[in-house]
Amino acid sequence: MASSREPRVLLPQLKLDELLEELQARIDAARGTRDRVHSLLEAVLSVGRELDLEQALHSIVEAAAALVDAEYAALGVIGPDGRTLSAFHTVGVSDEKITEIGPYPQGHGILGELIRHPEPLRLSKISEHPASYGFPPNHPPMRSFLGVPIRVRGQVFGNLYLTEKRGGLEFDEEDESVLSTLAVAAGVAIDNARLYEDSRLRERWLLANAEITHRLMPGSERSEALDLIAERARDITGSALAEVAMPMADTPSLTVEIAVGEGAEAHRGLVLPLHEGLMGLAYSTAAPVTSDDITRDDRITAEPPRFLGLGPAVAVPIGTGEVGARGVVLLVREAGRPVFSDKETEMLQGFAAQAAIAMELAERRQDAQQLALLEDRDRIARDLHDLAIQRLFATGMTLQSAGRFIEHPKAADRVLRAVDDLDETIKIIRSTIFGLRTREGGAGSGLRARVVRVAGEAAPVLGFAPGVRMEGLIDTEVPLRIADHVVAVLSEALTNVARHAHAHAVEVVLTTDGREVVLRVADDGVGIPSGGRRSGLRNMAERAEQLGGHLESGGAKSGGAVLTWSVPLPGEA
Repeated sequence: MASSREPRVLLPQLKLDELLEELQARIDAARGTRDRVHSLLEAVLSVGRELDLEQALHSIVEAAAALVDAEYAALGVIGPDGRTLSAFHTVGVSDEKITEIGPYPQGHGILGELIRHPEPLRLSKISEHPASYGFPPNHPPMRSFLGVPIRVRGQVFGNLYLTEKRGGLEFDEEDESVLSTLAVAAGVAIDNARLYEDSRLRERWLLANAEITHRLMPGSERSEALDLIAERARDITGSALAEVAMPMADTPSLTVEIAVGEGAEAHRGLVLPLHEGLMGLAYSTAAPVTSDDITRDDRITAEPPRFLGLGPAVAVPIGTGEVGARGVVLLVREAGRPVFSDKETEMLQGFAAQAAIAMELAERRQDAQQLALLEDRDRIARDLHDLAIQRLFATGMTLQSAGRFIEHPKAADRVLRAVDDLDETIKIIRSTIFGLRTREGGAGSGLRARVVRVAGEAAPVLGFAPGVRMEGLIDTEVPLRIADHVVAVLSEALTNVARHAHAHAVEVVLTTDGREVVLRVADDGVGIPSGGRRSGLRNMAERAEQLGGHLESGGAKSGGAVLTWSVPLPGEA
């Protein structure tokens, strides 16, 4: 009788081992893929948490190196020109090694290949690519390479560069896929960080505007507001130097009223032409003017040297539109710092426009207060004239007529003296009325404007325009009587230079510290000849002596002559 059980099929032991090994390999591959996807997700989350742009870029480089197991990683940020790298963030190379290698790459060779062709690039040997031309001295050896672009809102922001996969392996398609995925997340993270940075920056500008408005509205001095504009603009933009120049009445010139930061002393009081230089062009065109390097800009006069160690600059008008520019703010960064971007310039322009509105409102408020004050003065003058003078005059007439009836001589004499005193009182009141109704001189009557006019009028005779610099509260602290002497001395000094010095340059410096006013005129001519006529110098010396001051004249170390005329200011000036 046949058996009811089927015969067992026995698989060879070798075949079973192969199946188990293949199964284990698939399990390991699945586990590796799972771990890698998990690492990628962790990297994406880690990169997305960063809101500081610099920190976000560093996190992206670290995550990229870890994901593809690369020894060296870098992120190159493409500059505004679209052809070179403006920043380079690295992982795997020590600071000491970076110092030995030298400056960061600018985007040539293989790095430039991704800039020119923003597509993933994978190489087993860097040296075999046509664009490769070797490494600089002290650079670590690098063989394998993987690079992918990072796009932010459709525009290439920069590139990720990975080299030297650990274990001597080459980067594969999976590495390229993982890195490309990270690049997409990096683009989103960079965009978020930039938006956050922009919002924080706008918040700082708005707070600065609010501070300026708050300072101006209670009636603070304009100089305080200008100083605040310069300080806040310098701080927010990371500039080394900030200046504010304002137009001078009835002259085609700007004067630097405020300068803060590096080398500020060399800028305060400078008189600049309206249609030249960064500040003059920004004012005359009512539009921003930028410079990549102010020390090499042909629009900046070489003398006096005042921008040593500085580089990128931007000049922005304070206020635009129908009213036009009210002044100019100039910001200059240290040499080697980034140039002012369009976005930075736009924010600065908005800040300057808001500052101009605050200045306009403050001036309107001051005008209203001045009008109310003048109306009050008119009322007081009218009351003094219509009431007080008439009553005093009537009282004087009564006393004068009553004096005829006084028989006692001494009593009659006293009455007549009282009448005379009333007449003097009436004269004093009338003088007071006249003072209340007399307004100050018109625009352009200040000493600053007069000095600029004299210098401008001397230019045709000299053959060149003198340099002019002024410091201190010249218009308010120097009284009119002394100001007239200053103008006369300056005119005579420039005339003497034109006649006798054969100079090619003249510098006029007018300063006051509230205690004295000093006028200095220096030229690069032949100097003061011995035995020559001294009538001009004598006239200037006599003017100084009349005011309790003195005149010094002599040669300059670099040639030419120097004239220094100084007089003390009255205590009430």
